[in-house]
Amino acid sequence: MDWFLVIVAGLFEVGFASCLGQAKTATGNAVLGWYAGFTLCLIVSMGLLMKAVETLPIGTAYAVWTGIGALGTVIVGILFLREPADFWRLFFLSTLVLSIVGLKSVSH
Repeated sequence: MDWFLVIVAGLFEVGFASCLGQAKTATGNAVLGWYAGFTLCLIVSMGLLMKAVETLPIGTAYAVWTGIGALGTVIVGILFLREPADFWRLFFLSTLVLSIVGLKSVSH
């Protein structure tokens, strides 16, 4: 159950990073909406991570959480924000995923 919390927290990290990215290009009252989304996602993400690390090793949980956030944010950027999806970017994303999986598999 605690790993599930880390995964959901990581998805909310994608949410707060994406909201922050959208806020920089928004205008008018839309900026406030993106910042509200950022704040909400940040609070939920941190709350879930805090709950999960009550029983999980902090180093591994944090690495998985940030990895999910980094991977998810890059994918959102590629799919929705027209960021490049070149070979090297995808190559290093795959090494990130392999590192996260490896770290989790050797943690007790």
